Amino acid sequence: MDQSNLTSATAADLANFLDQGSCSSIEITHAFIERVKTVDDRVHAFLHLDEDDMLAQANASDQRRAKGETLGSLDGIPVGMKDVISVEGQPLTAASKILENYISPYDATVTRNLKEAGMVIGGRLNLDEFAMGSSTENSAYGPTRNPWNLDCVPGGSSGGSSAAVAAREVPLSLGSDTGGSIRQPASLCGVVGMKPTYGMVSRYGLAAFASSLDQIGPFAQTVEDAALLLEVICGHDPMDSTSFPTEVPRYSSEIQSPISPCKLGLPAEFFGPGMDDEVRKSIEDAIKFYESKGFEIVQVSLPCTDLSIPVYYVIATAEASSNLARYDGIRYTSRSLKAENAIDVYSKSRGEGLGEEVKRRCILGAYALSSGYYDAYYLRAQKTRTLIRKDFEKVFEQVDAVLTPTSPTPAFKFGEKSDDPISMYLSDVYTISTNLAGLPGISIPCGFSDSGLPIGMQLIGRAFEESHLLSIAQVFDQEHGFGRQAPTL
Repeated sequence: MDQSNLTSATAADLANFLDQGSCSSIEITHAFIERVKTVDDRVHAFLHLDEDDMLAQANASDQRRAKGETLGSLDGIPVGMKDVISVEGQPLTAASKILENYISPYDATVTRNLKEAGMVIGGRLNLDEFAMGSSTENSAYGPTRNPWNLDCVPGGSSGGSSAAVAAREVPLSLGSDTGGSIRQPASLCGVVGMKPTYGMVSRYGLAAFASSLDQIGPFAQTVEDAALLLEVICGHDPMDSTSFPTEVPRYSSEIQSPISPCKLGLPAEFFGPGMDDEVRKSIEDAIKFYESKGFEIVQVSLPCTDLSIPVYYVIATAEASSNLARYDGIRYTSRSLKAENAIDVYSKSRGEGLGEEVKRRCILGAYALSSGYYDAYYLRAQKTRTLIRKDFEKVFEQVDAVLTPTSPTPAFKFGEKSDDPISMYLSDVYTISTNLAGLPGISIPCGFSDSGLPIGMQLIGRAFEESHLLSIAQVFDQEHGFGRQAPTL
């Protein structure tokens, strides 16, 4: 089969090709490796690619298939990994100089799940350092570029994961979402990105940013592909104390069943000033589409929305300052060659190894947790977080899902916001509250700007009701298929 046909196909299409015997996993994997070689010098989504290992995994898949021992519907399909997820024997840099020589000694639980499903794990994908950022400009190894316009950012922090799928360098990828780091880059790159309910996917083996907010999730061309990958990575894990003991539905089967029109809430706070006019038009068109399908549109209110960003940047930075204390130049991180004593080892190793944004957030977090300020900042932020969650609970008494923009603007130019941290933080204004409440959210491509940049729509659902949320998203995605459109590189 022609290489371009393979790299443009969805994961579901590739699975069908394998079932029909029209191609092998070796052919699929080789096609994507060649695609990376062709375009990644411009996109820079990958930090590491082990071709021999990928082809060995693909060969093992083909051998299983020949014996009738296929491990699942995605056996033999490549998947890219954000470079904060442990894969035994591969680098784990978190896009930071302080981990530039670190090789993971074990698999994350999601990695083990992928291997048990027979998937071909394909390389390490770029990100904002330690997942702190909204543009993938903060990587110590250079920025990732948006495949739709190489002068624009791909979003962040999972910019490499979203750009790799958009550029057709992998059919599927995994990212992590702490305040929108899957959904916002999915929106800016024109792919589907989903943050599951907190606790649905194990965080064991994920380099922690903010432990009460982080969640691993999928990137894909289509909602169907995202559902297929979500089935693989979800499930209870005794290695993660926050993992929720619940049965994992067959999401990909459930979204194929017709869904009865239900109620979609439009929160007034998400449709005020600050939204780009082209984003507003695309979202309004999506709302009209759902109305045409019999969905009831309900005006709702999430009154604590305005507090989401300050609350997030207290909680997230506080947890980051604690989590990143382990990178001290003593255990497994790079050590400063200029250190002359024990204090130097700590201060100079961190000073040289961590980037400016990471330092900024660690300082903010340490301040919020310091004696005399803990109650004024961290404790108050946690109390306000409870109010944000209760807002959603009240809204879900009225509606089945909430519909919002994913990002206030399409992709912005490199350097446009890098000198203004507050402006950059506002890039996640529509996504942060979902993490604070622990709810599932999905971004679906819903149009393009006049300049050809993708625009995303966000759907937010009740906790642990991913199936219903995916079904609502599938109604739109099946008819429009914006994610199947690929940029010209």
